[in-house]
Amino acid sequence: MYAITIPEPGGPEALIWAEVPDPVPGEGEVLVEVAAAAVNRADVLQRQGFYNPPPGASAYPGLECSGRIAALGPGVSGWSVGDEVCALLSGGGYAQKVAVPAGQLLPVPEGVDLASAAALPEVVCTVWSNVFMVSHLRPGETLLVHGGASGIGTMAIQLGKAVGAKVAVTAGGPDKLARCAELGADILIDYREQDFVDEVLKATDGSGADVILDIMGAKYLERNVRALAVNGRLAIIGLQGGAKAELNLGALLTKRAAVTATSLRGRPAAEKAAIVAAVREHVWPLISGGRVRPVVDRTLPLADAAEGHRVLEASSHVGKVLLTA
Repeated sequence: MYAITIPEPGGPEALIWAEVPDPVPGEGEVLVEVAAAAVNRADVLQRQGFYNPPPGASAYPGLECSGRIAALGPGVSGWSVGDEVCALLSGGGYAQKVAVPAGQLLPVPEGVDLASAAALPEVVCTVWSNVFMVSHLRPGETLLVHGGASGIGTMAIQLGKAVGAKVAVTAGGPDKLARCAELGADILIDYREQDFVDEVLKATDGSGADVILDIMGAKYLERNVRALAVNGRLAIIGLQGGAKAELNLGALLTKRAAVTATSLRGRPAAEKAAIVAAVREHVWPLISGGRVRPVVDRTLPLADAAEGHRVLEASSHVGKVLLTA
């Protein structure tokens, strides 16, 4: 088969389309013939040499894909060759074939085409596990989503609204904020021109956000704590603004607030399977019912993954960038 390889870390040009050995599904795995994969920030970090795959994972980038089952490994039941699926991966999505633990497979939701389904697994699992399984967002609460126009952001807006929350977003510029509003965002904050703490407090009559989904890390830590409501929950899922910052525990204590930080890629297969099962139970009906949808900015050939990385790094996109095999 062919796959995107990274012989040496570097810029987008470091991504090389090359012939490589076919993967072989092991115990409890299926072989998926890839129709499409999605580009994620983690892929960019891996290309740059900052985010190596976990032990045993494919060396090729790509944390989610869609396609058709080509073969079943030993011990797999409940799936058949030819089934259309999408999958949460530890790596290997930028390839013509990938071996996937069966517990990380999802059926393509009703009403979603096969290629667009590649935009779902990583973002839905990230949002559901952090905003709902960890932070327990409830109807009537306020959710603040940083990077509202990103793949994660566009999904978080829709899921927040689907459960009856008020959703605030930060994004860069009126065009991206308009797209967030189309998805249901209630409070629109241009981080280039406005202070999100002031805007969130003003929009909530001083109460603050009950849950904050943060991709920035250190740069936003102090302001995120100020923007939290009493009993608020801050979920950190990215470090685009750095990894180290000072935390005022007194401010956290006064608000009886919680800060969590999670990643998805390196979790044990059993934990990933539990998240995938929860997503299938709670989110898939929302997608099949038309209340939540994948947001795709553009589709490029898999062999042109370098251009997908350029688009992501320029931050000009809204939603997901897909690569089709």
